[in-house]
Amino acid sequence: MNSIAPQSMLLPPPSRTGDAAFKFLTWCMAMMVFVLVAVVGWELFRGSEPSLRQFGWRFLTRADWDPVSGAFGALPFMFGTFVSSLLGLLLALPLSVAAAIYLTELAPGWMRQPAVALIEMLASIPSVILGLWGMVVLVPWLNAHPYPWLQRVLGFLPLFRGHVYGPCLLSAAVIIAIMIVPIVTSISREVFRAVPDSRREAAYALGATRWEVTRLAVLKGSKRGIFGAAMLGLGRALGETMAVTMVVGNSTVISPSLFAPGCTLASGIATQFAEAADNFNLYPGALYELGLVLLAITIVTNILARLLVGAVGAPRHPGPA
Repeated sequence: MNSIAPQSMLLPPPSRTGDAAFKFLTWCMAMMVFVLVAVVGWELFRGSEPSLRQFGWRFLTRADWDPVSGAFGALPFMFGTFVSSLLGLLLALPLSVAAAIYLTELAPGWMRQPAVALIEMLASIPSVILGLWGMVVLVPWLNAHPYPWLQRVLGFLPLFRGHVYGPCLLSAAVIIAIMIVPIVTSISREVFRAVPDSRREAAYALGATRWEVTRLAVLKGSKRGIFGAAMLGLGRALGETMAVTMVVGNSTVISPSLFAPGCTLASGIATQFAEAADNFNLYPGALYELGLVLLAITIVTNILARLLVGAVGAPRHPGPA
């Protein structure tokens, strides 16, 4: 008795060539990211060779920056970068976490999506527009109202002494805080959504109030994710250029007062690179080395932030929109 061969036996074996080619192509595209970072780092290193030969590691600890005499040090720029970024993060983090808690736990459904859209729209505003607004509107207002009040109330501290200039490290910190609120809010919101509903339900079953549920079931289990979101915001703050350049004052003198003008690694490169020239390429080399330092700091900060956020895990329930 003749039997009819199954249909699968009549078809040619599937070819894996297409899968292998697709896998190789996507691998190449993924590796391009690392190649681009390596190329950027190499170009910065090659451009900074005159400064590296002249100053070595002392470049990171020197506080003088005098292109006329050929004395260059990164300390004023590193000081301004860390002070403005950390202060901006301290200003933005409470607001961002509070907004994320409200959007995740308290806001009615009809309000959540419009509020999220507004936050994302704030993140899309070009930094030069925020810098222009800060220079024309925010800095004069800060100079007229909050800064004199801070000087009267907290003038006994070195941070709030001295003449109020307007463009200063504190103004740069406020602009940075406005710019990193959207990213910290978005990441914190995703971290809160990753908390299983079972934790909330267990807390409610034990008689906890809504605030206690938020504090014990949501915030307590999200500390690492919130810290990772803060680190991502710090990574954005460290490299911000135009908005900070327009309000920081761009002075290379290190001062303990937040009211004094300052400078950052990014603003120093932006304001001085066009005029940097000398017979030995030392001035441009010093600016290249500033860029190399900024690249290293940013990469380390973002890698640490990604590891912390990734440890929280992806959302395990659909959650509200």
